[in-house]
Amino acid sequence: MSTEPLRGTGTDLRRARLAIAAAFLTQGLVFISLTTRLPTIQDRWDLGELALSGVLLMMVLLAGAGSLLAERLAPRLDSARVLRAGLLLIAGAVVVLVLAPTFAVFVLGLAAYGVGLGLVDATGNMQAVALEHRLGRVVLPSCHGAWTLGGVVGAVLTLATHDVPWSAVALLAVLPLLAAAAPYLPRDHGEAATATETDVPWHAIVLVGLALVVFYTVDTAAATWGPVYLDDVFDAPERLVALATLPYLLASGLVRLVGDRLTEQVGAVKLLRVGAAVALVALAVVVASPSWPVAVAGFTLLGCGVAVVAPLSFSAAAALAGRDADPATRQARVDAVVARFNQFNYAGALLGAVMTGAVGAGSLRIGFAVPLVLVLALFWLARALAPADDHAGRRASADA
Repeated sequence: MSTEPLRGTGTDLRRARLAIAAAFLTQGLVFISLTTRLPTIQDRWDLGELALSGVLLMMVLLAGAGSLLAERLAPRLDSARVLRAGLLLIAGAVVVLVLAPTFAVFVLGLAAYGVGLGLVDATGNMQAVALEHRLGRVVLPSCHGAWTLGGVVGAVLTLATHDVPWSAVALLAVLPLLAAAAPYLPRDHGEAATATETDVPWHAIVLVGLALVVFYTVDTAAATWGPVYLDDVFDAPERLVALATLPYLLASGLVRLVGDRLTEQVGAVKLLRVGAAVALVALAVVVASPSWPVAVAGFTLLGCGVAVVAPLSFSAAAALAGRDADPATRQARVDAVVARFNQFNYAGALLGAVMTGAVGAGSLRIGFAVPLVLVLALFWLARALAPADDHAGRRASADA
């Protein structure tokens, strides 16, 4: 990261860091609160696996559109403003999809949620990368850790509020409303350069993006289909199906908490390959599990294996985008890259949410073979994340 003087007071940057973490936490909490209730949504609207896959496909495609919209709006309006708009859209969408009187209104609410999801995903990562630039050290793992913490809280809420009326879930909208008022990082108007297509090393970034695709394929499959897997394949108690997601998130969060130190000590490439081996074993356990407690153990191990792939991918992409550039050009490049790099997120989500359900329409055991096969690619793609070690190395040098 840059070693130039910080712009903004230490207090302002600390407040911005807490605000950015709050946005990630809110995003994770709302998303996991909804996905762990997919069996309830299925029952409410009488949806089979294929129908649910179609609805999720629509949401993922619209999330991708929201991310592209963020790419267009952020340079004009500032990523902080677009982030607030995305949070407000999510708040309204949650109310609509929960209280929908008809299936058509539910789909409308889910569509709006998809767009808001894309806006917040893209601008949240823009804010985190900008904060890294101003602090001169890595913060993405902790930001993604905040998302995981929010997911843990969301899964716990699902377990604790299983018996409450469905309409009470609309209260989740309060959280993005509060997050929208947080003091995010304002644009540094002294750095207004515009990056061109030729400025950005897209070929190298695409290789990093493929690792992100694999991660989100696995992550979305676990978060979206894990509860349904326990419900359909093992007929687990409905009040406990969120256990497919909760231990997965807890394990992922714990690994992310030590992710910075692990990267410094082991290196991004080796760390990712070890994680890929763990994930491969974990998915084999999930697919072959004889009972739902064994499947839960597999999901837990899976969280350990894939935890650091996403933050290290964003760090590597940002390092590639900002390499050999002056500060103004670097900021413009990184902003452009973060929004488009986020599209790999939705490509993975598409495979994880839609392909897992479509392939597993007859049996979700077969559906989870999709991420099982794809995770093998991480062994080859790991080397593309070597630029993430540049950040870790500079941080270690600064700390020393």
